Amino acid sequence: MQDIADRLNISKNSVSQALSGKAGVSEETRKLIFRTADELGYVYTGNRKRSADQAEQAGGTGSIALVATDFAFSMRGFFGEIYLTIEKEVQKRGKSLQIQSISQQMMDEETLPAFIEQREVDGILILSHLSTDYMNKLVDTGIPTVLIDHHHPDVHADAILTNNRFSAYRAVKYLCELGHSRMGFIGNTSFSPSYYERLEGFHLAHHELGLAVNPEWVVSDALEDPEFMEKRIRAMGEQPTAWFCVNDGLGFIVNSTVQNMGYQVPADISIVSFDNGQLSRLATPKTTTMAVDLALFGQTAIRQLFWRMEQPEAPYMELLLPTTLIERDSTSAPRP
Repeated sequence: MQDIADRLNISKNSVSQALSGKAGVSEETRKLIFRTADELGYVYTGNRKRSADQAEQAGGTGSIALVATDFAFSMRGFFGEIYLTIEKEVQKRGKSLQIQSISQQMMDEETLPAFIEQREVDGILILSHLSTDYMNKLVDTGIPTVLIDHHHPDVHADAILTNNRFSAYRAVKYLCELGHSRMGFIGNTSFSPSYYERLEGFHLAHHELGLAVNPEWVVSDALEDPEFMEKRIRAMGEQPTAWFCVNDGLGFIVNSTVQNMGYQVPADISIVSFDNGQLSRLATPKTTTMAVDLALFGQTAIRQLFWRMEQPEAPYMELLLPTTLIERDSTSAPRP
């Protein structure tokens, strides 16, 4: 497929659509692809020479693939709601959902699920993190693919993302409006591009608000581990008056840690986290957080995938979804 695409200066996805008899390319382009395949000496079965009209009538395979790691599928509070929305949206469109957990061994060996290898699905949804090489292995099948809550510059596929930079910016600006000027960042930026983008939003807000960032208060290698957190925060010469945490898990641990150290939340230290998950509601006090609309994630991913299935030649795009600040009891104006 890549040889044919290179010869015709078109995308590999278009070649795949044509050879598999699916709609999405013109009949003229389809004939040109088969002619080029003949010229290059490739052999294909005659039943793949369906016209675009026949392909549309056939309706494809009738299935959509959803793949993710065991870790992502285990995060029921966040990805579970996205999955349930995807399942409903797929059924509304008269298709079925095939789900596959991708193990580390499958990524290491670049082994694709059988229903993808055998092209038994019309589209692929990748939920959260997979290795970049493995994601490209999926994209290279030519099956329309959409990434959910993850992206990478080397993966050429549509992606549905939280507007991480602007959301972090708004969180910092909110703290500033309460009167905070000494703010810290807690996250692991190497774990996810989303967390790195939230650090960028943290810096952007400080820049635009004319505030200095104290490097000691930027913990960009944080672990969701109470022992790590207490050791790291205790080692600081002085404390910020507010922490911005990239997820609710870290917000929960920071909340407990600073209270164990004798600080009051929010009287001494305010905390803002991200996601509006269960831990933000279980914390004492409950944590102010940036809420992600999980149902909108699933709806947008399906809408984009079905659009991509009809528009395989359109430029790839990233769709950024907004967040909503939910103010709870972990934030207040700093002590005078």
